[in-house]
Amino acid sequence: MMASPIEQLAKNFSLSSFKRAKDLKKRIWFTLFILIIYRLGTYIPLPSINPAVVSEFTRSHAGGLFGILDMFSGGAIGRMTVFSLNIMPYISASIIVQLLTAMSPQLTALKKEGEAGRRKINQYTRYGTVALAMMQGYGIAVGLERMMGHSGSAVLDPGMLFRFTTMTSLTGGTLFIMWLGEQISSRGIGNGSSIIIYSGIVANLPAALFNTFAMGKQGALSITALIGLLVMVIAVIAFIVFMEKANRKIPIQYPKRMTMVGMPAQQQGSHLPLKLNSAGVIPPIFASSVLLLPMTIAGFMTVDPNSILGHISRIFAHGQPIYIISFCAAIIFFAYFYTAIMFAPEETADNLKKSGSYIPGIRPGAATADYIDNMLTKLTAIGSLYLCAICVLPEVLLSQVSLPFYFGGTSLLIVVNVSIDTVSQFQSHLIATQYEGLFRRGRTKGLI
Repeated sequence: MMASPIEQLAKNFSLSSFKRAKDLKKRIWFTLFILIIYRLGTYIPLPSINPAVVSEFTRSHAGGLFGILDMFSGGAIGRMTVFSLNIMPYISASIIVQLLTAMSPQLTALKKEGEAGRRKINQYTRYGTVALAMMQGYGIAVGLERMMGHSGSAVLDPGMLFRFTTMTSLTGGTLFIMWLGEQISSRGIGNGSSIIIYSGIVANLPAALFNTFAMGKQGALSITALIGLLVMVIAVIAFIVFMEKANRKIPIQYPKRMTMVGMPAQQQGSHLPLKLNSAGVIPPIFASSVLLLPMTIAGFMTVDPNSILGHISRIFAHGQPIYIISFCAAIIFFAYFYTAIMFAPEETADNLKKSGSYIPGIRPGAATADYIDNMLTKLTAIGSLYLCAICVLPEVLLSQVSLPFYFGGTSLLIVVNVSIDTVSQFQSHLIATQYEGLFRRGRTKGLI
């Protein structure tokens, strides 16, 4: 059985093929350049901030919600820089706009208008990003004014001017990060938003590894625990790769193809692949964004431990049963919600019917749409439970030994998933380069 052209091209990947891929190299260098700009921005501090008090607060809250936010922002919020909000307001705005799109007939019709409608929806998302960033920026400014340490207040010159400058600085930083992400998506390689979050996590991995081994050297962490951590990380990475590559292949029969005179017609067959986890890393990121938004604002406020708000803050603290249940429920909800938005069974069934294709044993039209929808529901159920297990179980175990969140399930899921997607795009660009080379050689031979 002969291999397909794509399989033949994949086997011919070499260093020489990469050297010929000039566009791919430009995209890689452009992505690295954008990431360098982003990392530089995570070190530009907000005005009128006392870094000693902020550093003291960061160390004392490293094991809670503040530590998770600091992980997603690449350490920016721990240094209280202009990029402290990172891209989370944009993600939150995307959630709100997608929810409204699913509920509003006007936005649904706008989505079906193609490129023009997509640009309009993206514009609404940007407006929502500005509003959320301003709200969160003002809340952080108020929280910073109330933050006290051994060396005094975290704000050197509190007042309305400080609140205004902090709000505008954080909002401007978020919008700039959003623009950087869009540039990566259009002119670089990979999904811009995911790459930025990925770079923030990876940037702090060396420090996290150093601190972990330092804990082992000082006796705070036993050799058994270190080996167990290494085994757990390898096992989780292998499990994530296996589950992300898993898919259900639905057989598809195409119309019979005409052959030479006197030869019987041949019927072609293919398959429709449905991924086990169609939503990727979006559900954990969305769930974290939704849960961390109110808790972050409450974390910057001075709350009486004996008050109702103090009691609620304790039961919703990271690692508590209520937080874990809420996190898992949010992951399951966003897994189904995002899959329903990204994959339309009715549209797929209609396209199959128009092309004369069908699923063996299933009638075309509504029956095919119901079959695909039922299959997606079952796959998403398994995929959402897999996401819950990956995001919750390792972090519960790590919280018992006070290790950094960089070794938790959510961070590993983001790193592995974004790496897989980026490598897939890398290979797609190489395949395109190989095809262009074949076409050029074919045209040259034709001229000769």
